[in-house]
Amino acid sequence: MAAHGSNSPGNALVSGASSGIGRELALLLAADGHRLVLLARNEQRLRELAEECRQRFGTESLVIAADLADPATPPRVFQAAGALGPLDILINNAGFGNHGAFAQIDVRGELELLQVNVLSLTHLSRLFLPGMIQRGHGRIMNVASTAAFVPGPWMSTYYASKAYVLSHTLSLARELRGTGVTVTALCPGPTRTEFHRRAGIVEAPLLRAGVMSAQAVARAGYRGMMRGRPLVVPGLLNKMVVLASRLLPRSVLAAAAGLLNGRRKAVERCT
Repeated sequence: MAAHGSNSPGNALVSGASSGIGRELALLLAADGHRLVLLARNEQRLRELAEECRQRFGTESLVIAADLADPATPPRVFQAAGALGPLDILINNAGFGNHGAFAQIDVRGELELLQVNVLSLTHLSRLFLPGMIQRGHGRIMNVASTAAFVPGPWMSTYYASKAYVLSHTLSLARELRGTGVTVTALCPGPTRTEFHRRAGIVEAPLLRAGVMSAQAVARAGYRGMMRGRPLVVPGLLNKMVVLASRLLPRSVLAAAAGLLNGRRKAVERCT
């Protein structure tokens, strides 16, 4: 397969592509002519998205229905995607949150969260990155959250996982200067997706104002990724959260986040 320029259509993988921000990012990539690798657990939704991309944009897609909670999934995905040729864009979007008191929450759900949000993200990046460096071009986007900037009572493991994603991404962005490969952290705040419903926090105060659409978040992230920006925080209210995180004591931030998250317990998957 011929080498692509930094903004030329190539092959792009989106995890968590079956709904929400991942789905919108896949559509943006398809509109620009990229061939897609669509990864999520829900095969029917992935096939429907692949057909939409084909009909609307003439873009072909490889559908991989797999669970990133399984540590064996990233190597299988790497091998399957390799059949299309080199990967130009990797978007690590898959993730989910558990809501409830840490001492009472299902530990299996917390460990699965870390596997999906942290370990599989890291593994996929490590598998695809060397090839990008060797070819002298590539883009990685890791979907973090404004949760990465603050402590998060009642969702402590989720918030911590996004803090990892942010720190890891910004570190890589620095390491990769001059290689032709860029890494972007997308940090949305509350977004209209299935995430909050499945995490059991649909009535939390966090969702009463400033909720963005998945399409708007995806557009902002896509523009930032294509420009090589290391950090994208879409929306004015979200930018204010980030600013506050730099000015206020962490004890105050934790108290505020705890109030916004509420205390209803639920453990659900959202990828």
